[in-house]
Amino acid sequence: MKTDRDSARPYMTKDGSVIRELFHPARHGAGAMSLAEATLPPGRETIPHRHPLSEELYHVLSGSGTMRLEGKAFAILPGDTVRIAPGALHSVANAGEADLVFLCLCHPPYSHHDTELEEAGSD
Repeated sequence: MKTDRDSARPYMTKDGSVIRELFHPARHGAGAMSLAEATLPPGRETIPHRHPLSEELYHVLSGSGTMRLEGKAFAILPGDTVRIAPGALHSVANAGEADLVFLCLCHPPYSHHDTELEEAGSD
């Protein structure tokens, strides 16, 4: 199944990142995962959050950032791929001067209902 890249309109997720859903079963009628392109402007950071049900892969396309995953922080650069296990607390910060752009593959597909924001001061 092919999707039209120009039909994916950007929207803000619960964690504060702006994504374009390139593929989602609810919209495209098939499959058990979703694929989105996320853009995080310079100086921005997603809200620490977890997905109790979904496993994610983040693949960095451009820019640079810092990934926080289960209490550990590390740099991410183009070509890096990070696996986020279901339930793992994570966030991404843009550490560069250009947009940080990365792909997000989610299984099962992304859902606001499967996104739990971390309360301030509990990380």
